[in-house]
Amino acid sequence: MALVHEFEKSGNWLFKRRSWLPLFIIIAGIGMMYLGNRQAILFDMRDELIFLGVSLFGQIIRILTVGFTPKNTSGRNTTDGQLADKLNVTGIYSIIRHPLYLGNFFMWLGPVLFLRSFGVTLVFILIYWLYYERIMFAEEQFLRRKFGDIYDKWSENVKSIIPYSFKYVSPNLPFSVKNVLKREYNSFVNIFVIFAVLDLFRNYFLSERIYMTEMWIYLFVSGGLIWLIIRTIHKRTKWFEVEGR
Repeated sequence: MALVHEFEKSGNWLFKRRSWLPLFIIIAGIGMMYLGNRQAILFDMRDELIFLGVSLFGQIIRILTVGFTPKNTSGRNTTDGQLADKLNVTGIYSIIRHPLYLGNFFMWLGPVLFLRSFGVTLVFILIYWLYYERIMFAEEQFLRRKFGDIYDKWSENVKSIIPYSFKYVSPNLPFSVKNVLKREYNSFVNIFVIFAVLDLFRNYFLSERIYMTEMWIYLFVSGGLIWLIIRTIHKRTKWFEVEGR
């Protein structure tokens, strides 16, 4: 099999299973805390709020992407495979081609920083890049076949993940808060769940007692309540439904 076909095939396979990545990060993080220098992971409110801020920065990138994204576009792929009725070239897509994956990177970088290990952080960056490089390759092959020259001309001027030009093009649609709440409430609460799990195991490894740090209890409960409210509205009403989104 030619490399171009192998890359696309493996990228599509990884795309459908990309939701597994958080599980591996959590398991690896717990293992590193158990095997590593446990004194390095002592609770520090300032540092851990910074780590949380890194993750929330990633969530903001996703919000700025999803809030302007119309229905059935290149940013709305599904677990069944690639999907795109229209190519996104405005808004954040006028700066980078894969803003959702950039947002995901920062969302998972926060928990990795929680481990306080430079080496682990470097390994994470390498694995993340190799993992998503295949996914991005498969996605772009699909888009090139579907949109042809339109995609090629756009991709010539817009970098894949690290922007070098900031020729911002205003989105065609207004920002939709409802669309963001409908699409992003799960990823939002996952941030607090993962930090809470890491805090729980950290405390157990340090003291052999099962408990959560007070700060993370408040944040976890608050995030859970927000998730429960949004999920209830989403499942029991049509308030989040927006035409064309």
